[in-house]
Amino acid sequence: MSAEMDALVASATQKLEALEAALYGLKQVRGQFTTEDGAVTVEVNSEGALVGLKLSEAVTSMAPADVSQLIVWACRQASEDAGAQRSKVVATLNESFAPAPNGAAGTIGGGPDSA
Repeated sequence: MSAEMDALVASATQKLEALEAALYGLKQVRGQFTTEDGAVTVEVNSEGALVGLKLSEAVTSMAPADVSQLIVWACRQASEDAGAQRSKVVATLNESFAPAPNGAAGTIGGGPDSA
C-alpha cells in the first residue's frame, strides 16, 4: 500500500509542479512585432495588452491615420506571436497530464485486495 501511496503523491507533486511552471510560463509570455520598415515596434503581454510601443522618426512623415493603422496591425501580429507562445506552454502542460503508457500513472484505488 505504501508504494501505491508514494506513487500517488509523486504523481500529484509532478502535476502540481507542471501547473506552477505553466502559470509562470504564461506570465512570461511577451509577443513582439516590428514592421518591415522599422517604423513601429510593439510588445504585448500574454493577454494581448500593449505593454511596449516604439515609434521611429519615420512616423513623423506619415499621416496620423496611417500610423494608427500600422500600430493596430503590429499589435495584432504581436498578439498572434503571444498566442503561439501561450499554445506552447499549454501543450507542455497537457503533455505532463497525459496518461502514462499502459495507464499506469494516475490509477487510484489499487486492486481488489488493497486496503
